[in-house]
Amino acid sequence: MNVRRSAAVLAAIAVTGVASPAVAADPSPSASPSVALPSGLYGSTDPQYDGVWRQSLALLAQKTVGVKPAAEAVDWLAGQQCASGAFAPFRADTAKACDAKLLVDSNSTAAAVQALAALGGHEAETGKAVGWLKSVQNKDGGWGYAPGGPSDTNSTSAVIGALTATGEKPADVVKDGKSPYDALLKLALPCDGDGAGAFAYQPDKKGKLAANEDATAAGVVGALGKGLTGASVKPTDAPVTCKDAAGPEQAANNGAAHLVQALAKDAHLTSALPGSEDQPDYGNTADAVLALATAGHGDKAADAMRWLEANFQKWARQGGPAAYAELILAAHAESFDVRAFGGQDLVKLLNATGPTPASVPAVSAATSDGAKSEESSPSDDGLNVWWVVGVGLVAGIGIGFLISGRNRRRQP
Repeated sequence: MNVRRSAAVLAAIAVTGVASPAVAADPSPSASPSVALPSGLYGSTDPQYDGVWRQSLALLAQKTVGVKPAAEAVDWLAGQQCASGAFAPFRADTAKACDAKLLVDSNSTAAAVQALAALGGHEAETGKAVGWLKSVQNKDGGWGYAPGGPSDTNSTSAVIGALTATGEKPADVVKDGKSPYDALLKLALPCDGDGAGAFAYQPDKKGKLAANEDATAAGVVGALGKGLTGASVKPTDAPVTCKDAAGPEQAANNGAAHLVQALAKDAHLTSALPGSEDQPDYGNTADAVLALATAGHGDKAADAMRWLEANFQKWARQGGPAAYAELILAAHAESFDVRAFGGQDLVKLLNATGPTPASVPAVSAATSDGAKSEESSPSDDGLNVWWVVGVGLVAGIGIGFLISGRNRRRQP
């Protein structure tokens, strides 16, 4: 669940025609903004596919580390909501009512709910949004990216996080007797065969499930009833082994076992784009770290966190606010110092991508001395997102759901 996923999902939808979206992704998107960027928005690249998602992640990360966001940043996010309660990835003209041509989606809506609920004082907006999410729940208990689309692990997990954030019990939110947890269990692979214990993004056209690390990280967090920020839990001594999953907690543990194995070789995950060399998947690695910490197995993710600490700089500059937010959330879950992460102050770097926060906690002299300043490169922060859109297009054709940057990755 990251800034990359939404753009890739939208691109995949545009190719496959799933859910017959009214608005298709630009086949040749530009990282340059197609509209004037609102002053309250985080990031400097085109928000068409990820505006609400990256804003929500940025606000959640700030809240997690005690930063009070700028009022205009919060107002911008709240103002993106449609009268129905749903959110689209981006509305350039909020004075114009949402219509059938605007593609709203479960991911943007769920992320906005989590951010606004965490900040408080937005009960009316989150209530309407949850009402809309319930209205588009599928009969299997889950959600797809677009209303009416087949349920997928990432979208279902994002909505579970939104339900939890607003005080709902996901197990009680049912459609035709099925809850979100029932949907996740159907997307979990058994403990034998390839990808044992992982979650699939969706079944393929033949109904077969294939392990997907991005979906697995999301599924672990969702099956535990948590949201995009994960949860601070006490480490568990329980073995990380795969067993037949009769319920969501065991499915989450099975997914954690899969992630441990996936990280074992290089301490990071890898994304593959046909026709190009495999490359480290920074965002998904951060998601996996957060998932393992949430499942109580943070000790198994320490090496991956150290790898991110040593290698994140270029990727984060390209990924912009969503990347910095992902790193903050993962580092916080692992008890790494977000103010001196690989010699950088992640909080300062995130804050610099948007409006000046209302308040920022004081930083100790020792911490500030340990964190070097880094000049952010706004012109670069969209490169990874658009590479991911290409990945999503390939995935939509049937090769697999390959992702590396949120907007919402890879099949083995």
